[in-house]
Amino acid sequence: MPEFTTNQWAILFLVLVLGWLLGLISRSGGKKWKLAYEAERDARIDEQRHLEAANARIVELENERPVVVTPTTVAPVAAAEPVTIAQRTTGDRFDSSRDDLSLIRGIGAAGQRRLNEEGIYRYADIAAMTPAEEAALEEKLGADEGYIEQERWREQAALLADGKLDEHRATYG
Repeated sequence: MPEFTTNQWAILFLVLVLGWLLGLISRSGGKKWKLAYEAERDARIDEQRHLEAANARIVELENERPVVVTPTTVAPVAAAEPVTIAQRTTGDRFDSSRDDLSLIRGIGAAGQRRLNEEGIYRYADIAAMTPAEEAALEEKLGADEGYIEQERWREQAALLADGKLDEHRATYG
């Protein structure tokens, strides 16, 4: 190790003290950053409390809301005369519940919408169609002649109307 003179030791000491003083003068203001962090943390805590209070208010309002239950009654259907498509669309014997006609092979979701536009909502509507009504419906839907008979919509609708979903799946699935 080299030998230092007294003057060299004094210069080294002064350089260290000056570096320390320069560091103190140019420090980044740690207290300022600490205060900013604490303010942001407090803001987040306030936001969380506000969100919890809002969620509690939502639950309170939902519990206050009265539940409206409307009883539904289904009128018995008379088996007198067959109902035509024209009669079904006028609402003479309209049942407000709708069946999922898309379960019938060859209909699909778009076909169900088009059938609903024609006033056909239930499996029974399809099962009760006459060959003349089938032909008229095929024309309105733009389907090929004999398509409904070929896909056996009436037989499928009869099975589904009777609740024989498993048999329908086995046969037409």
